[in-house]
Amino acid sequence: MRLALAQIDSGTDVAHNLALIEAGFDDAAARGADLLLFPEYAMYEKKAVDGSFAAVAQPLDGDFAAALSRLARRHGIAVIAGMVEADAAGGSPFNTLIGFDADGSPAGAYRKIHLYDSYGFRESQWISRPNPPQHVVIPLAGARVGVMTCNDLRHPSMAAQLAGDGADILAVCASWVPGPQKVEQWRVLAAARAIENVIVTAAVCQAPPVSIGTSLVVDPMGVVLGALDAAPGMLCVDIDPDATSRARAAAAR
Repeated sequence: MRLALAQIDSGTDVAHNLALIEAGFDDAAARGADLLLFPEYAMYEKKAVDGSFAAVAQPLDGDFAAALSRLARRHGIAVIAGMVEADAAGGSPFNTLIGFDADGSPAGAYRKIHLYDSYGFRESQWISRPNPPQHVVIPLAGARVGVMTCNDLRHPSMAAQLAGDGADILAVCASWVPGPQKVEQWRVLAAARAIENVIVTAAVCQAPPVSIGTSLVVDPMGVVLGALDAAPGMLCVDIDPDATSRARAAAAR
């Protein structure tokens, strides 16, 4: 399976962000990708979460999701991307990852559990936690993809739960807040989740100025198979769908 990580720099113009996503699909298709990952808040992003996120929120069958579905079907590439999901009950929106198969059919959605309330940020002031929280494994491109969003990466129990639920790839879609040692923490935590669960871990991040970029893919033994720097770009890595199961079998001997 060829895995593509699209490191984009989303902003507050949803139409512009969709243009970035379409360009990402074009690039991934030219590289022969089977599964394309976009970051958290690919639909709409800014330096601090605020009330504007509710104003742009859409349902899972809204225009943004429909555009993702069309692009997946047009290019024959499965996709996961971050969106701001409207709460049908009228509460604050959800920070959601949505997945579509290569034929454009909905494959699953995950609402972020561990909202980022640290270092002066209060994501939970503007974004709802799912009730009840649900861990999600999405079958895409012949793989079982356990999905995590940004700050979820700091919670080892979640990655362990996804691995226990049958995931053979962890997809971490993030907009990692910049700051001292944050790039190092991002890399270390991605490698740690891969090593401790013996699982391929693909971590895609928004580019500066909102985030740190530095998307990477780590194999089950902690080897970095590919990485980007801070600038927007595309990372493609060939993944053996059986790499996780083989590594676990070897570790058990």
